[in-house]
Amino acid sequence: MLRLVLTQLAATLFAAAVAGLIGGKHALLSAMLGGLCCVVPNALFALRLYMGVKRPETLSPLTFFIGEFTKIALTVALLAAVVWWYRDLNWLALIAAFIVALKSYIILLFRH
Repeated sequence: MLRLVLTQLAATLFAAAVAGLIGGKHALLSAMLGGLCCVVPNALFALRLYMGVKRPETLSPLTFFIGEFTKIALTVALLAAVVWWYRDLNWLALIAAFIVALKSYIILLFRH
């Protein structure tokens, strides 16, 4: 899971750099925030799963589904917060970086 989160973070940084080169500083920041809206909930979910493996008595399918629901809710909340507070939002950069971060696991599939 750590490799996936680090890959998502690297993909977010790459997407933000490209957005910054094309669209300027507002696009760079929008892309960074969009990618982080994916990376942060996934990192917290991975941390929760890791802690659950260390204590097997607390590990259950219900724990996984609650964690997944929390991850989705946090993603939506972070996206809403970015839209609400960042006035100079570049929507294309935000959505593109979010999708790049979501689909960055494909890099790990083709790595081996």
